[in-house]
Amino acid sequence: MAKRTPPTHPRARRQIAELGQRLRAARMRRSMTQEVMAERVGVSVPTLAKLENGNPSTSLATVLRALTVLGLDRDIDLIAAQDTLGRELQDNALRRTNAAPSPAMSPIPPPETRGRKK
Repeated sequence: MAKRTPPTHPRARRQIAELGQRLRAARMRRSMTQEVMAERVGVSVPTLAKLENGNPSTSLATVLRALTVLGLDRDIDLIAAQDTLGRELQDNALRRTNAAPSPAMSPIPPPETRGRKK
């Protein structure tokens, strides 16, 4: 039975296709054939062609190995390194938990002030 690939959002499809084009260009700038690149990555030539053509079923491990062969593996460390949205969400959650307690939640007054009339 053929491997099923989940549907890919059009924007993600475009990004995957553009990544494949950039990987192909990087390979060609290094004067490397698909055969040599596939051997170094540890995949078949058709699998490398799928990667370069933007096929979304290509594994992340294959992409990482291709980046390593091309000497671009440090680029992967930049992905999601700056999680601005996540940090804002985390900061907002901390602000809510550290907010001053509401009057209904105020602590019980010390014993010397309880029961006195003002």
